[in-house]
Amino acid sequence: MMNIIEINGFRAVVQYDPEINMLRGEFIGVNGGADFYAKDIDGLRREGEISLKVFLDMCREDGVEPRKEYSGKFNLRVSPQLHAAIAIKAAADGKSLNQWVADALDRSL
Repeated sequence: MMNIIEINGFRAVVQYDPEINMLRGEFIGVNGGADFYAKDIDGLRREGEISLKVFLDMCREDGVEPRKEYSGKFNLRVSPQLHAAIAIKAAADGKSLNQWVADALDRSL
């Protein structure tokens, strides 16, 4: 079960906050912070729409692109043993280490 909700083309991670007995949503992949709270899913969706509208209005006012851009590059640290095992598996599959890892990540989604 995924804890992601989509609101008007933007995705948010949803978690339960036991301290306030509410659900909390936080938009991901955006240039800034935008979160929202509610007691139930319907309320969370309504509050998310309001939060997103405020966020997008602020981005327009400030001339900021709302969606974060990703370069397609990131560093991954693993144990030397795992690195060696992946390199062996990639070679056995006739792939570069990068392509093998990218394929594995793609399959996991």
